[in-house]
Amino acid sequence: MQTIDTLIDMAASFRGSRADIDALMPQIKTPDALQAVPDDRILAAMTRAIFQAGFSWKVIDNKWDGFEEAFEGFVPVRWKFMSDDDLDSLLKDTRIVRNGQKIITVRDNAILLCDLEDAYGSAATCIANWPMTDFIGLLDMLKKRGSRLGGTSAQYFLRSIGKDGWVFSRDVTKALIREGVIDKNPTSKSALRKVQTAFDTWHQESGRPYAHISRILALSVGPL
Repeated sequence: MQTIDTLIDMAASFRGSRADIDALMPQIKTPDALQAVPDDRILAAMTRAIFQAGFSWKVIDNKWDGFEEAFEGFVPVRWKFMSDDDLDSLLKDTRIVRNGQKIITVRDNAILLCDLEDAYGSAATCIANWPMTDFIGLLDMLKKRGSRLGGTSAQYFLRSIGKDGWVFSRDVTKALIREGVIDKNPTSKSALRKVQTAFDTWHQESGRPYAHISRILALSVGPL
C-alpha cells in the first residue's frame, strides 16, 4: 500500500494541486454533532438512499419535498405502525416514487430506529459512537437489522448524515484493487476485514478521517 501522501500526489496530478484535493473532501460531523441529529432525519436519509439506489438521483431530489409531505416528516414511531391503508395510500401518491418494496422499508427501518432509541437513547447516538475501527460492524448491523441497507446504500446513507466512513464507489474499489488490498469488489467478510485494516492503517499514518481517505482513493484513479 502506498502512503496517503503519495495517493494525494497522485490525485493532485489529475486535479491540479493539493489545495484542490482538500477542497473536494466530504464534510463529516463530530460525534457530538451527529448525536444531535433527530431520528426522523435519520429515517429520511435512510429512505432517500434506498430510493436513490438503482434510480435517477435527480428524480428523487426533485421529488423529495413530496416524500417529506407524504411520509409526514418521517417520524419513526409513526411509521413503525404503517398500516395496510397507509401502504395503499402511498402506492397511489404521485408525490413519491411508487415502489411498493421500497415504501415498506420505511416501516421496517422505523422499527430498527425505535429499537436503537430504546437501546441507546437515539439511533443517532448509536451511529455517532460506533467505533471507526469497526465500521464494517456498523455496516453489517444496518444490513442485517435494517431493510435494503446492504451494498452501498448504507454507506451513502451514513455519508449523507455526516458519519465518517468509506463509500465503495467504482473508483474507490479500483484504487483498493490497485493498492493490493483486495482483488475484486469486496463483499465477503474476509475482504471487508482487509478493507477495514487498510483504512485503519491509513488513518493511523495520516490522522485523516476515513471519509477523506475514501475520497483521496477515488481521486487517485484519475479524472472523472
